[in-house]
Amino acid sequence: MPKPTILTVDDDPGVSRAIARDLRRRYGERYRVLRAVSGDEALEALREVKLRGEPLAVMIADYRMPTMNGVQFLEAAMDLFPLARRVLLTAYADTGAAIDAINVVDLDHYLLKPWTPPEENLYPVLDTLLELWDTAPDPDAAETRIVGHRWSAPSFVVREFLARNLVPYRWIAADEPEGVQLLEAAGLTAADVPLVVTADGKALHAPTEAELAERVGLRTTPAADFYDVVVIGAGPAGLGAAVYGASEGLRTVLVERTATGGQAGQSSRIENYLGFPDGVSGAQLTDRARRQAARFGAEILSATEVVALEAAGSGRVLRFADGTSIGAHTVVLATGVSYRRLTGANLDAFTGAGVFYGAASFEAAGCRGDDVYIVGGANSAGQAAVYFSRYAGRVHLLVRAPDLTRSMSHYLIQQIEAIPNIEIHPCTEVAAGDGEGHLERLTLRDNRSGSDTTVDAAWLFVFIGAEPQTQWLEGVVARDGRGFVLTGPDLPAAGSRSPRWPLARAPYHLETSVPGVFAAGDVRAESVKRVASAVGEGAMAVTLVHRYLETQ
Repeated sequence: MPKPTILTVDDDPGVSRAIARDLRRRYGERYRVLRAVSGDEALEALREVKLRGEPLAVMIADYRMPTMNGVQFLEAAMDLFPLARRVLLTAYADTGAAIDAINVVDLDHYLLKPWTPPEENLYPVLDTLLELWDTAPDPDAAETRIVGHRWSAPSFVVREFLARNLVPYRWIAADEPEGVQLLEAAGLTAADVPLVVTADGKALHAPTEAELAERVGLRTTPAADFYDVVVIGAGPAGLGAAVYGASEGLRTVLVERTATGGQAGQSSRIENYLGFPDGVSGAQLTDRARRQAARFGAEILSATEVVALEAAGSGRVLRFADGTSIGAHTVVLATGVSYRRLTGANLDAFTGAGVFYGAASFEAAGCRGDDVYIVGGANSAGQAAVYFSRYAGRVHLLVRAPDLTRSMSHYLIQQIEAIPNIEIHPCTEVAAGDGEGHLERLTLRDNRSGSDTTVDAAWLFVFIGAEPQTQWLEGVVARDGRGFVLTGPDLPAAGSRSPRWPLARAPYHLETSVPGVFAAGDVRAESVKRVASAVGEGAMAVTLVHRYLETQ
C-alpha cells in the first residue's frame, strides 16, 4: 500500500521549503510530502498521484499566488480528490478571504503565517485532519452496492440510512449494465428495487433498516440485560450523555432508531459551534462524538426502536419494537424532534421522490444545474441553501415570514445574501406538488395575497417545524400540549390529569415525572434548540443521574 500524500503549494520558495520541512519532520515516516510552487504545478502533480492510484490525505495551499490563488487551486483539486482535507495558508490580512473560502471549497482549516512553533500551530491541526481523513469512508473502496433508480422512494430510504450511518456504499442505477446484471442474478427486475448487495455477496431485496444494519456491521442488539443508564436518541444531547456517562464509569447503552447525529447530523456545516472557528459539518461532528462515546465503552445500537417505558420498582424497563427489552437504573430521553410534514396537496406521494425532509446531501450531485427549492427560515434551511448553491443552477429559499431576521443567525443571512444563485422568496408557502412518478411541479402561494404560481421543480427540501416523536410515552411521562417532555419545575401540579411527580423530594432540573428518567435536548419542553445547549443538557443529565443513583 503506497504512502498517502500530503501536498503543499506556495509560490514563495522559502515558505514552500519551510512547511515541507516541518511536515516531513513530523509525518515523513507515514506520509509522502510533495511540494509545488504554483497551482498549475500542483495540479499536474495531483494528476500523477491520481494516475498511480495513490491516496491524497491533505492539501495545503497559500492564498496569495499569482495566476491561480489558493482557493481556485483547491476548487480545481476537489474534482480529483474530493475526500482530501483542505487547508488555506494565509496572512492575517487575508482571514476574511479564508472565511469566505469555507463556503466555496468546504475548507477544513485556515492556517496563519508564520505557523511557528509548529508543535503549537501546525501539528495539532494536521493531526486532527489526518485522523478525520483516515477514518472517513472512501466511496471508491466501498463494497456494499445499492441498485435502484433515481426517483424510487424505497431506494432513497436505503441510501439515506447508509449515508447517515456513515456506511460506505456504491450506487448503481437499475438501467446501467451492472445494475441489470445484479438484478438478473438476484431474480429481480427494475420494478423490484432497491436491491442491496453486501460486501460478502448477500443480496437483500428491499431490506428493513434493522436487516440492513445487521448486514453492514452496525450493532442492533444489546450485549447485556441491565445498564446503569440507557440513552434513547443519538443526536447531540444523546451523544453528549453517552460520552459523559461512559467516561464516568456508568454502564451506558445508546439506542438510536435511525442514525446517529439527529437533525444536526444532516447539517452541511455548523459554523457557530464553540471551538470550531472554521465550522464543522454535522457528519464530522457526529462521527467524532460517536467514536468518542465508543472509546469510553458506551454501546451504540442502531435501527433499534424503543416503543415503551415502564417503571419496575427501582428499575426502568424499555421495550423494543422487536419484542425484546432491557432494564436500567436510569434513562435519558434524547429523542429530539422531526421536521414537520408539509400539508400541501399530493406532496406526501413524492416523499423520497423529489420531496425530502432534511438535507439529503448525497443527492446534491444529482441536482447539478437544476433549480432546488428549500422550505424554511431557520439555520438548518440556510445551511442547506448555502450547500446546495454549489451544485444547483439556482436555489429558491421559501420563507413563510416577511424576512429571515427573526429566525436565522445573522452570519448565515450575510452568507446567503452574498451568494448570487440563492433567491429568497418571502411570505411564500408550498400549496401543492404534481408530477408523474416523481415531483415535477410545485404550486407556490403568496400568503399575503393568496395568489398561486406554478413552477417546474424536481427537488424540494423541507426544514420546518419541530415535532417531538413522543407518542410512545403517552400516559407514562408528562408532556405539554405539543408533545414535548416536561421536566423539573415545569412538571404538572397535584390534581392535574397528566402524570405528576410522585415523590416527596423535588424533581431534579431535567428529571421527568418518572423518577430516574431524564430528558435532554430538543425533546424537552422549553429547551434552547441549539447544538451546544443540547450537548450541555446531555452532560448535565449524567450529573443528575449520579445524584439520583446516590439516593437509591
